[in-house]
Amino acid sequence: MNKAIRKAVIAGNWKMNKTPAEAKELINGIKPLVKDAACGVVCCVPYVDLPVVLEAAKGSNIGVGAENCHWEKSGAFTGEISAEMLASMGVEYVIIGHSERRQYFGETNETVNKRIRAALDAGLRVILCVGESLQQREQGVTSELVAMQTKIALDGVTKDELAHIIIAYEPIWAIGTGKTATSEQANEVCHTIRATVASLYDQKAADALTVQYGGSMKPGNAADLLAQPDVDGGLIGGASLKPQDFAAIVKAASEG
Repeated sequence: MNKAIRKAVIAGNWKMNKTPAEAKELINGIKPLVKDAACGVVCCVPYVDLPVVLEAAKGSNIGVGAENCHWEKSGAFTGEISAEMLASMGVEYVIIGHSERRQYFGETNETVNKRIRAALDAGLRVILCVGESLQQREQGVTSELVAMQTKIALDGVTKDELAHIIIAYEPIWAIGTGKTATSEQANEVCHTIRATVASLYDQKAADALTVQYGGSMKPGNAADLLAQPDVDGGLIGGASLKPQDFAAIVKAASEG
């Protein structure tokens, strides 16, 4: 991390977990543990949990996000949620392009770009996810693939709008598998993302960009990962559902 020029952010991605009652309990468990954090703290939760989490997080330092949004403002899109709907509730963040959306629900680079456009237009902050599969890593195309995902996702995004985007590097092979990229591997790809952004905008914009690592960051490896110069935080899956674990990662980001 380089806190002198950019902000570290730890964001929890709850995925399809927690009923509203459980979500309220979880947020109330996290709040006192992260209240003195020296980094950004965000919890991205299922749609049905947003009302109770927004209420429970009110007045705290926890930002609240959704896990996806549609690119249209309204229409015949059964089961979808628009960015405007999220913004109207007071939601601040939205995850776009998570590997599980790409893998299981037909998300493409092009639809990621459309969702980002909608989210920015609605005033939301975006956590953009990019990353490669195990096969793609073994084929040696990680850098090219991540650069392509980043370029397409940011098509049409202005330099000013880039300030409202966080990019999370998510090696698909490390999500939910217990496997973790080494600190050096994580930093290498985060550096590639930053270099790609520099080529699209300029070095100043790239230096100001928060780039997270999102592949099984846990209390035991957080400090090593966050010590890397281009890793500015984490998009946390399973550990975000355990207050003590999530708080330990926030502490590592606050002290790094």
